Amino acid sequence: MRVGLTLFGESLSPAGARFAVQLGVRDAVIHLVRYGHKADPSGWLAGEAGPPLSEDRDAVLWDYETLSGAVKMLADNGLGVAALENFSPSFWSDILLNGPERAAQMDGLKKLVRDCGRAGIPVIGYNFSLAGVWGWQRQPIARGGAMATTFDMSRFDHDRPIPDGIVWNMRVREGRGPDPVTCSEEELWQRLEWFLKELVPVAEEAGVVLAAHPDDPPADSLRGTARLVNRHEKYDRLLQIVESPSNAMQFCIGSLMEMPGDVYETTRHYARTGRIAYVHFRNVKGKVPRYAEAFIDDGDTDMAEIARILHAEGYDGVLVPDHIPEISCPAPWHVGMAHAVGYMNALVRTAPRVNDPQMS
Repeated sequence: MRVGLTLFGESLSPAGARFAVQLGVRDAVIHLVRYGHKADPSGWLAGEAGPPLSEDRDAVLWDYETLSGAVKMLADNGLGVAALENFSPSFWSDILLNGPERAAQMDGLKKLVRDCGRAGIPVIGYNFSLAGVWGWQRQPIARGGAMATTFDMSRFDHDRPIPDGIVWNMRVREGRGPDPVTCSEEELWQRLEWFLKELVPVAEEAGVVLAAHPDDPPADSLRGTARLVNRHEKYDRLLQIVESPSNAMQFCIGSLMEMPGDVYETTRHYARTGRIAYVHFRNVKGKVPRYAEAFIDDGDTDMAEIARILHAEGYDGVLVPDHIPEISCPAPWHVGMAHAVGYMNALVRTAPRVNDPQMS
């Protein structure tokens, strides 16, 4: 069990890799999605629900050269790639929407999975969702007034429909009609089943694991569309669709905490399956319909206990702080991540001693 760091945008660079290595990190979870591309962030920065609408229409499927180039750049700076997280929405929008380009887009994803295997990327994290992460607000709500994301369904219209042509709050094409996007729970599960039965066999051959993220926000529905893994036990249903080590979980402690249920027992249960690909190690306060991101040592969950359970049940993968409150200073992301990684490094090193006092 070891601590990694999430790198994306400007941080997915030699400078970002050096920062990670200086924190004692040797594994990176990388993002190639252009979050916020051509977006107007002014409303989001002022506290409106978001993230802001961005553009993804001109995204080009990542090829072997792009993927292997990222792997080599990080390796040259002392980091391995533990996972690639998230597909660009335009790569699989009709898979999510059950649209006319579904089969062609699946061919593209199969090529992407094979290229990840060739490039040495062992895991691809994904979130099977139409609304995606939406409804968050930035508020100075964390300890000491640090800026953090919060979700409160009473503050905005969470049923505001998704316009046609938009997935994950990113425009993937011009709208084909005036009707908004809708999707029932059973329709969403049927689409997921097709996705997994098509892609998992390819992942197995390529030596790649597909890792499903739970819903965040884990509402019953969002923007007129169903949510998928918005309860702990729904992971069981997802894993049973295709019984394969390549059908696994991107296990987000923060998202699971936001749902009803005992996050400690859930962590123990799924760690025993051996199908946790990697862990988002994040703390929050509250549960849906109202919660807020917290510093790793200041939320409702005892993260030391989570680390102890993971170690005790034999989890030997990567833990990453996917996102954290921003510390008020000239480098809010860097300092916030340094705080989180330092805390996590201590938990990972002490977990064996807590589980086996004779090691102390």
